[in-house]
Amino acid sequence: MLSIHNLTVSYGQVVALKDVSFEAPRGCVTAVIGANGAGKSTLMRTVAGLITQKSGEVTFDGSNLAGVSTEERARQGLVLVPEGRSTIAEFTIEENLRLGGLWRSRIRQRESIAGVFDLFPALAKRHKLLANTLSGGERQQLAIGRALMAEPTCLLLDEPSLGLAPLIVQQILELAQQLAVEKNLAVLLVEQNAVTALRVARTGIVLNLGEIVLEGPAEEIAANSELRHAYLGY
Repeated sequence: MLSIHNLTVSYGQVVALKDVSFEAPRGCVTAVIGANGAGKSTLMRTVAGLITQKSGEVTFDGSNLAGVSTEERARQGLVLVPEGRSTIAEFTIEENLRLGGLWRSRIRQRESIAGVFDLFPALAKRHKLLANTLSGGERQQLAIGRALMAEPTCLLLDEPSLGLAPLIVQQILELAQQLAVEKNLAVLLVEQNAVTALRVARTGIVLNLGEIVLEGPAEEIAANSELRHAYLGY
């Protein structure tokens, strides 16, 4: 389980997150939603170890992650799929995947690549091609596949729908839900596309100007029209 307790993050005098606390259990999707500037990506980058918090704690499976590097967090099973589908365009699909589990044995890498190709048949058919030949949706599949190479127990998905067509967005977020259930992952999903995110999540967290303004069952948040208008703009 991923636990966040009184997390505060500042950029100079600007407070980006203030006393944020919640838990993301295994076996389901926890969705963090909010408008631009709410602090969603700051939250994910802090959990992944790319930003150092001012105060508060991030714990993973009972261990405090203070001072633990991003690489070591990935080795422990906490893996980030960053915003923007950050695949390496000049590498092949297979080379991109291998980057996700460089520290693992060749045998384990081959097993994981086979699992990714079972999950994403479109990548299997083109595994020797360069990543820059892929569509936006396929590159997102590759980014998720690369994260799965690390055999995560907690998957951090930062705005996976960015720039994708609505049908592809639905497929990607339904995949997140499938992975959470079938692999017993804790999936922390940060999304601006609140409608689709809340459909696949068990718990919804609404972030506004760095603070949690509501947390509860996703279906209840989705049905709260006053909250949607006030914080999500729809």
